[in-house]
Amino acid sequence: MQKTIMIIGAGLAGLSVGCYGQMNDYNTRIFEMHDKPRGLCTSWKRKGYTFDGCIHWLMGSGSGNFHRLYEELGAVQGRRMINHDEWMRFEGLEGETFIVYTNLERLEQHMKELSPSDASVIEELCNTARSLTPRDLPVEKPAELMGLSDLLKVIKAIPIMRVIRQYSKISNQDYASRFSNPFLREVFPLILDDMPNLSLMAVLWLLTNSHIHNAGWPVGGSLEFARSIEKRYLSLGGEVQYHAPVEKILVENDRAIGVRLADGTEHHADLIVSTADGHTTIFDMLDGKYVNDEIRSYYNEWPIYQPMIQISLGVARDFSNEPRSVKILLEEPINVGNEVRSWLHFHHYCHDPAMAPPGKSVVVFEFLNNDYAYWKELYEDRERYKAEKERLANAVIDQLERCFPGVKDEIEVVDVATPVTYERYTGTWQGSYMGWADTTGKFGKSMSRTLPGLGSFSMAGQWVYFGGGVPGAVMSGRHLIQIICKEDKKKFVTSAP
Repeated sequence: MQKTIMIIGAGLAGLSVGCYGQMNDYNTRIFEMHDKPRGLCTSWKRKGYTFDGCIHWLMGSGSGNFHRLYEELGAVQGRRMINHDEWMRFEGLEGETFIVYTNLERLEQHMKELSPSDASVIEELCNTARSLTPRDLPVEKPAELMGLSDLLKVIKAIPIMRVIRQYSKISNQDYASRFSNPFLREVFPLILDDMPNLSLMAVLWLLTNSHIHNAGWPVGGSLEFARSIEKRYLSLGGEVQYHAPVEKILVENDRAIGVRLADGTEHHADLIVSTADGHTTIFDMLDGKYVNDEIRSYYNEWPIYQPMIQISLGVARDFSNEPRSVKILLEEPINVGNEVRSWLHFHHYCHDPAMAPPGKSVVVFEFLNNDYAYWKELYEDRERYKAEKERLANAVIDQLERCFPGVKDEIEVVDVATPVTYERYTGTWQGSYMGWADTTGKFGKSMSRTLPGLGSFSMAGQWVYFGGGVPGAVMSGRHLIQIICKEDKKKFVTSAP
């Protein structure tokens, strides 16, 4: 008789658990609170425009172990990947421009032209990124299941492990302090996620994978990427029940036996897997009954990717000849909620024809690292909340008008997503867009997939692995089914469509 697995959440992690479960002869069923696969890998449509809320670059888009996982999940077959020449450019008030080229030779040359006195620091950065290019992380199995052949792969990866160990202890801000050029010193920590304390390894992975065309953009965007995995799951015989928010995980004799939906119906299975928000799972669905000091410390002390504000515009103008992603230093800083911001980041999606009608463009502004508590409190007064969103949207539109005169009259759609928006639509704790953050000392870490004292229950997704994102989500689903197969004395098998 097939063992049944009930999965909470049809995001990438939940779909991954489902796909690998079906491949290994488990009877799986996913409960999703929305009407489509989403989680945080999502996008939304407004009057013919598609606004994307997730993928900026896809590690493993072209090759390597993560790419093979995407193939097994049916996510990349027939999907065109777009690799950019520039990741981003920074523009200062005195005409300074720093372009983060995706080609390492071009990046090194450009940085040396910008600051010849920093040649040694620049060479170290680019040479370290180059040293990672022929390498691939052994991600096919969780560490606890690795055998001799897997350990041989790890041994081959020792050079890369040494690099990771060294540079994961260095923050972007720490490395930036080594530049003598004041402009480089200011903008380098802003390359990725505007998190100065983010591990330098995050930037190195971006530079490395961009250089070898392994950090592309999947045409169609995030939701279409998720839909392709949903299609694969359904083709394997899996079942998704939409409009089915899980309210409680049912427990009997310290063993998870099923779930209760918001409509009061109960559903039972041999194993329960939550790929939903970790905090909601542990402290709401399970009422905080299966925790210890270590788990409490995760949510009290561990850093998360702080929530973002995304302002998306549908514009009746073609921006395809403009730089794709730009951060400009403002003459007059603007207030973003309860914070003052000096840099304004905007990017367009003209590289993907699926995002806007012909001749038109999607232009997106992003503000990272926002105060969740401020926006949560503001949301209680809907009029003030709405007014603040309108004020902020008008402020960035005014800045865009200064850069592109006349564009204000060409704006057809304005959409503002705040930390509360992310919380409401995805259920993610404090509106975090990617779970645990890769700050110094945390790179590559993970929390337990199980909870103390609770049997027949596991978790997967971005609240299990640091760094989250698409790779971590799909990898966590694969790893979990491998562990379940091991416990059931079954050979883990995979296939690709």
